[in-house]
Amino acid sequence: MRAYVLTRYGGPDAMELRDVPVPQPGPGDVRIKVAAAGLNPVDFKFRRGALRPISQVRLPIVAGCELAGTVEAIGPGPNRFSIGDRVYARVDKARLGAFAELACVQQELVAAMPASLGFAEAAGLPLAGLTALQALRDELAVGRGTRLFISGGAGGVGTLAIQLAKYLGAQVTTTASARGEALVRRLGADAVIDYNREDFSAVLHGFDAVLDLVGGVTLRGSFRILKPGGRVVSIAGVPEPLTATKDLGSPPMITAAFWLMSMGIRRRARKAKASYRYLFMHPSGDDLRTLAALVDAGHVQPVMDRTYPFADIGGAFAALEHGHAKGKIVVTL
Repeated sequence: MRAYVLTRYGGPDAMELRDVPVPQPGPGDVRIKVAAAGLNPVDFKFRRGALRPISQVRLPIVAGCELAGTVEAIGPGPNRFSIGDRVYARVDKARLGAFAELACVQQELVAAMPASLGFAEAAGLPLAGLTALQALRDELAVGRGTRLFISGGAGGVGTLAIQLAKYLGAQVTTTASARGEALVRRLGADAVIDYNREDFSAVLHGFDAVLDLVGGVTLRGSFRILKPGGRVVSIAGVPEPLTATKDLGSPPMITAAFWLMSMGIRRRARKAKASYRYLFMHPSGDDLRTLAALVDAGHVQPVMDRTYPFADIGGAFAALEHGHAKGKIVVTL
């Protein structure tokens, strides 16, 4: 079968399309005939070797984090799926394998895809959707009346986070370019700051929570808009000790490294009388079922930037790394 394989850490030429053996489902697995797979910044960060300290894998490995397709085979043991079921998944972080014609995935990470979506839309939902859901529901405890700021609202995670936050009852302010403003307002944003023309941290104040999707100076400025007791959750900043213990199950050495790396941002949080958390989402079939129900009820809809054929996955990655995508980039098989 054809697959997009990471052969070494480095630039775009470190990944290539090649023929690999068909994977065999083990106990608790389903083998999925992949119809579409989503691309995410974590994919090229992984390729560059940026995640090597926390995610050790043996190379070469079939890359890819999320997919949608049909169940083609079932491994030994109890199962919850049938041949031909239309499913989607965020695959195991250590196993990967979504960029292939066939992929084996643990059943507990798989869910029936939303009935109202096609494969391409469903394939772009798992990673961004789980990230937004777990950040808003579990870490920021967003609810009715929460004043929430989301930086970078027009991206893959941002477009879903706006919709989920509105469903949970929040008042949402976000940043976007002039090109992205109409999109984020259509998704429900109550206020939009054009990041090319205005510094949000100079005009906003009194927020309960921040979901930071940008990092850098945007993350640092987020603490200036919070009221005392506010919370910041970032997926683009600096990992802190709880990231190692709760999200990654890392050894004490990694926890200590994250403690040192995050000293500056944690100091900034203390000065603002706020809390800071860096989130690595966890794959979850249960949460995917929650997302599917929200999509089919009309509360959340994936936003697509562009789809590419699998044969042009290199071009899809070039577009992703260029940045400024409005929604998700997906390859179809």
